Amino acid sequence: MIKSIIQLPFWTIATPFIGCFLLFGQLFDFGEWYLILLSIGLLFGVLAAVHHAEVVAHRVGEPFGTLVLAAAITAIEVALIVTLMLTGGEAASALARDTIFATVMIILNGIVGLCLLVGGNRFGEQRFGMLGVNASLSTLAAIVVLTLILPNYTTTVAGPIYSSNQLAFVALVSLVLYGTFLFVQTVRHRDYFLPQQGVSDEDIHAVPPTTKVAIISSVLLIIGLIAVVLLAKSISPMIEAGVASIGAPAALVGVIIAAIVLMPEGLAALRAAKSNRLQTSLNLALGSALASIGLSIPAVAIVSVLNGWPLMLGIDAKSTVLLVLTLIVSTLSLGNGRTTVLQGLVHLMIFAVYLFMTIFP
Repeated sequence: MIKSIIQLPFWTIATPFIGCFLLFGQLFDFGEWYLILLSIGLLFGVLAAVHHAEVVAHRVGEPFGTLVLAAAITAIEVALIVTLMLTGGEAASALARDTIFATVMIILNGIVGLCLLVGGNRFGEQRFGMLGVNASLSTLAAIVVLTLILPNYTTTVAGPIYSSNQLAFVALVSLVLYGTFLFVQTVRHRDYFLPQQGVSDEDIHAVPPTTKVAIISSVLLIIGLIAVVLLAKSISPMIEAGVASIGAPAALVGVIIAAIVLMPEGLAALRAAKSNRLQTSLNLALGSALASIGLSIPAVAIVSVLNGWPLMLGIDAKSTVLLVLTLIVSTLSLGNGRTTVLQGLVHLMIFAVYLFMTIFP
């Protein structure tokens, strides 16, 4: 066991526990400077989480490897949303919608756009398997429209709220769609999500870590991600104060928190794109978006129904336009199995518009 631990860089082992120690330190009043220390711990926690996720991913191989980080972060993200809902009560009825919408926009435009731009700039043109990406996009489009757009047009209860029966049914549909996608990705059509032959991948030829190292990294990954989410929550008052000081809407706080939580996924996807592993990069990004919405909706629906709280899911007209534009552009830019810097720039410009409209609605 000691030998296995030595195979991991010391800082990646220590960082998750340092993050937990910093969280414990909040019990004492150290003043505002401690928030800066929490922010530094958050940054290194993200980097450590990326490292451990890549260790586990290399051990289990594709496409299972790309599920590791996405599943871990999504589970903790869902837990965070549910915890905040239980704490905020009925006043937090729009929290799930805002968080999920921000997550989808950050992944589809910010993370995917940056990966395509960086990969295209380095390699000119990158290729990936269309079948797996098309399966991801079609499933994602169905879940997104059913959960974030359709509630605005139902008549049993005035939108943007589903009735209890409608909410339960849509939550079940989301869960079935995501479960079927996972079955297709990992069992039935696993080859759709594997890197294409002929695409260079230096990591494939590297010696995979031992099982013990992978297990240790898995444990450290979970501890680190929990610390990252709780640290992000801890510095949220500082972020809220900063947002208020510039006169921006409160919705920007959700965007910033979502971006912090998604940093491990983004960095892992970006590193894969820089190594000419665009298939792995897209598996991670699109899989994360699917997991985020496919698992969050059933979880928050259960909390909402059990407590009798209304759950605001429908997004406004401006957000609907941006979301539909994102889905259309994603389908077009990822529709022929080849990407260049142009597709990446288009996604990043949509993301820039989304951020601008969030700050200046």
